[in-house]
Amino acid sequence: MASGLAFKTIRELRADLSKKEISPTELLDDVISRYEKLEPELNMFAHVDFDSARKQAKDSEDRLMKGEILGPLDGIPTSVKDLIAVEGMPQRFGSLATSDAPMPADAPSVERLRLAGAVILGKSTTSEFGCKAVGDSPQTGITRNPWNTAKTPGGSSCGAAAMVAAGLVPYALGTDGGGSIRIPASLCNLFGIKANFGRVAVYPTSATPTLAHVGPLTRSVEDAAIALSVIGGTDWRDPFTIAGSQPDYSSAVNSKRRLRIAWSPTLGYGRVDPEVAAVTEKAVELISSLGYQVELVEKIMEDPIDLWMAEFYAGVGTRLRETIETKPDIIDPAVLVVLKDAINQDMKSYYQTVFQRYEFREKMRRLFSDYDILLTPTLPVAGFDVGLNVPPGYEDKTIVSWATFTYPFNLSGQPAASIPVGFSKDGLPIGLQAVAANHDELSIVALAGSIEAALPGIPERRPVVGR
Repeated sequence: MASGLAFKTIRELRADLSKKEISPTELLDDVISRYEKLEPELNMFAHVDFDSARKQAKDSEDRLMKGEILGPLDGIPTSVKDLIAVEGMPQRFGSLATSDAPMPADAPSVERLRLAGAVILGKSTTSEFGCKAVGDSPQTGITRNPWNTAKTPGGSSCGAAAMVAAGLVPYALGTDGGGSIRIPASLCNLFGIKANFGRVAVYPTSATPTLAHVGPLTRSVEDAAIALSVIGGTDWRDPFTIAGSQPDYSSAVNSKRRLRIAWSPTLGYGRVDPEVAAVTEKAVELISSLGYQVELVEKIMEDPIDLWMAEFYAGVGTRLRETIETKPDIIDPAVLVVLKDAINQDMKSYYQTVFQRYEFREKMRRLFSDYDILLTPTLPVAGFDVGLNVPPGYEDKTIVSWATFTYPFNLSGQPAASIPVGFSKDGLPIGLQAVAANHDELSIVALAGSIEAALPGIPERRPVVGR
């Protein structure tokens, strides 16, 4: 099913385009041809606009012929998750409670993709308002994992992860309010990073404005560095954006840093599948063998899920209150339960969690005065069947709390990434999470680059669908 262009990196495609071995319009035609074969199997897109994409590709081709390339993304196809606004396309949030009217303007991250010459194919699927850590919604149905189509790709950036894993595009934009980039990255053998809160501007205002991040899912660390360099930066529409110059992510990929690393297999409260524990432990041993200073720290925190749920679901519930009260049957039943609980919080309880969150952030700040990186498994499990909201054996957890290790670092706003490090006995991907101190994405990129170089067979392995 794969063409000669499938699974190529941004750098490789840029070289092909620059040498005129292929044109942007020919590249797009190849991608559309593969889309037609992959989409029925995987269900990656909530909306496509190939007419617009062809115009973008033709514009890129004209620039290429004139020697006026805008940068490494010029002419290279990508997609944008359907929680992010794209001018002229609907923004449905995976929900039947939303309008299909086209958006009047791009989000800042999309604006920057356009300025860099990226070719936007359409909107990728998401769970409803990003509320579940698996890949289905009432609006688009089930998105499937290219490694095994009976399994979920994870969520909520499910379509983005599926299309990158299947080799359709080298990178795609996702969002992360509780792990929604890192979760599917782990389940799909991808590198997925959320930079520090505020590093990438978010507008229109998210339903979860103090937790939301926009970031890339890629098959290589270098591709993520390139994409992040394009989409990041200050924007006056988002008051949380970080002022000042952007970090040099690309230079960090092949750099070797002296890092003090804490390894916590459970954070102190998680339970982890033995196979995941073994694969991630082996990866940590590899990291130590590369010369990094690694220290086992079993107990990092108490589970902050109540703090996260109070903040995240209160925001989404407030946005959907009218629908919850008048047409609850059109909302994902599993999502409806948590939204009802969240909007029924009293003010005193809610603000208690707000102040507890500040205490939690201070605790994380102190921890990272002793360490540069905290490692955990990204998830406690490998892939599990589509149609389930939680993995088997985790029925006592909520639709997000089963993803034990990701949501704490949305509360703290720290940079965090999932790095592919191995596979289960059934051939399903397993990721290792790396978390850094506030504003220190470069330590994550440097460590991830070292791991990728030491495990060349992991990111290069191909899934069942797309190879």
